[in-house]
Amino acid sequence: MRRHRDQVRMSTPDPTDVHPAWLPDEAWRAIGVRRILVRGEGTLVDTVQAEVERATHRYGGAVWRNPTDADLPPADLVLALTGAPPPDSPPAPEPGPPQTSGTLAGTAVAAAKAQLDIATAQVGESLGAEGFVVARHAGVTVVLADAPAGLLYGLFELVRLGAAGFGPTHPVRVHRPAMARRMLDHWDNVDVHPVMGQVERGYAGGSIFWRDGRPRGDRARVTAYARLLAACGINAVSVNNVNVHATEARLLTERLDDVAELADLLRPYAIRVHLAVTFAAPVVLGGLPTADPLDPAVRDWWAETTARVYARIPDFGGYLVKADSEGQPGPFSYGRDHADGANLLAEALAPYGGVVHWRAFVYNHRQDWRDRSTDRARAAYDHFAPLDGRFRDNVIVQVKHGPMDFQTREPVSPVIAAMPGTRLAVEFQVTQEYTGQQRHVCYLAPWWSEILRFAPWGDDGRTVADVAADGGGLVAVSNVGDDRFWTGHPLAQANLYAFGRLCWNPRLGPQAVLDEWIDLTFAPDTRVDPDLLRRTLHEIMDDSWRTYERYTAPLGVGFMVRPGHHYGPDVDGYEYTPWGTYHFADRDGVGVDRTRATGTGFTGQYPPPFAERYESVETCPDELLLFFHHVPYGHLLHSGSTVIQHIYDTHFEGVREVEAMCRRWEWLARLVDPAVHARVTERLAEQLRCAREWRDQVNAYFHRKSGIPDAHGRMLH
Repeated sequence: MRRHRDQVRMSTPDPTDVHPAWLPDEAWRAIGVRRILVRGEGTLVDTVQAEVERATHRYGGAVWRNPTDADLPPADLVLALTGAPPPDSPPAPEPGPPQTSGTLAGTAVAAAKAQLDIATAQVGESLGAEGFVVARHAGVTVVLADAPAGLLYGLFELVRLGAAGFGPTHPVRVHRPAMARRMLDHWDNVDVHPVMGQVERGYAGGSIFWRDGRPRGDRARVTAYARLLAACGINAVSVNNVNVHATEARLLTERLDDVAELADLLRPYAIRVHLAVTFAAPVVLGGLPTADPLDPAVRDWWAETTARVYARIPDFGGYLVKADSEGQPGPFSYGRDHADGANLLAEALAPYGGVVHWRAFVYNHRQDWRDRSTDRARAAYDHFAPLDGRFRDNVIVQVKHGPMDFQTREPVSPVIAAMPGTRLAVEFQVTQEYTGQQRHVCYLAPWWSEILRFAPWGDDGRTVADVAADGGGLVAVSNVGDDRFWTGHPLAQANLYAFGRLCWNPRLGPQAVLDEWIDLTFAPDTRVDPDLLRRTLHEIMDDSWRTYERYTAPLGVGFMVRPGHHYGPDVDGYEYTPWGTYHFADRDGVGVDRTRATGTGFTGQYPPPFAERYESVETCPDELLLFFHHVPYGHLLHSGSTVIQHIYDTHFEGVREVEAMCRRWEWLARLVDPAVHARVTERLAEQLRCAREWRDQVNAYFHRKSGIPDAHGRMLH
């Protein structure tokens, strides 16, 4: 136990080398000044102990683990498992001399347990493996959990609360995660890819796991990352790219020790390791002549290989697979379907409680742009909806939140409503591939909240969050790298934090989550005027996703980016390529006809009422109009503007908003760390340059296509 605590303490990175993000030392002050009792056993309770020891060592408090003395040490914070022996104390204060702090702690725990028993009886469920309660009684704060992971999450809830966690008396407040699985996918390559580099779609430097074909070996950095993830609620990580190359494939076999080392570092923070594997592994690793999922030899190979994985990593989470998509091998090669392929791996994982995440990102990336009947948006539904009910219980079909590819604005994927007999995970992209690549401020939580609250069957029906909670949870592509600030742009840290918090509770408001991140990240002792700092950051970040949308892709159009690296404007960049056609702009109008009546029929993949709402140009929301309809430039939007004037106006408006961001950030020069201020200033300058380029290229393009001048007479080039 002592060895583990020392290991955790020693693994903390030098703060001069790595930005602490939302866990600066100052965030621990309210806990560190307390007298703390920790009760319970297990690796995660050891982690709780190590964390509070570190805080009390810095700020002068004290901590005791499982004291057995009749006279309890004085305490004003108790972190305890419900099954741990309670502190010796009467159930309620007795008349007579004042109680000692130790007795008060016991009384507080007894009161919290009694309230917890009442609360769980009322709702008919326990706290579960990750839930916890926080209560305040007789000057003592109590965190109770049924299991060690809950105690760890309860500790980080106190970090969020700060001094407010030690305020007025209050009864138990129950916290349970909405999603059982809250996962990040790393698109990290072990070898440096000749095109994509060390991290595919990574915008914050190299991998924190791998470097030049080998493990990076930075244990302190991985431990610091695990702390950050646990503090926002993440409990699963896939440690390599879904596009599995030759070296990455071998992590499943002869390189398994490299994965086990990462699992050892993440485990103390309740994070299970998953691995992206190639479907062709029996051929490329096992020497078999086939990877046919119905071949008995293939099934045996996967069973034996998976047994070896669990022998080395007993809490291994499972496999992540991208198959028959963008050149990755899959069951189609053998005349089989995705259910056949996924069930093969699920069968191998089932004895150990593992799951297979099978991505639904499958489409034809060798399209003929002349064929207007081909529609990439239809692909996931067409491939997977007919298979509903055929997947094993431990298969999680991982569906991108939109039907395309993380564009600036998309409708919710119809697959989410189409597979009631299948466990689904909804996939987001925290790394900002199409939303500024962490060179632009783009706080994504408002968009994610819209998606999670979307009810595909109508306003009174189940939401996207409900589907994910009942199925496979939420998954996102990680946005961290070995950059000092983790995410390249310091403000992009908010997206990672917000993803974890929305996984835990999808009903949290994006502004409230941003408040949490601000108050944790910009610790009080660095603020001259905390209200000005908070207000200014909200002015910069709250609407930044819509600002990005205004100066980039209008009304649901996607992929107007430079092919390959996907940064900056190129209106026709993908329009005549095998990857798909996305705006169909001509002299008369713009947009993709996806209606049943005259187009690709994509609207028919939605249940009512949205099939009808999207089908009609009169009822389709303005922000998605060009995703579903080809309309004249003079078409009148619900806003009262024409399509062409909306394009002009929003692109000018978006640039003005970025200019305002730059001015507002200048005001904060005295209120934030100089290194943070300098990095954000540098990124904002690039954002402004790029926003102006977007404005000028998009406006000039549509002016030349339409021949319609700007109503306000502005320069359109």
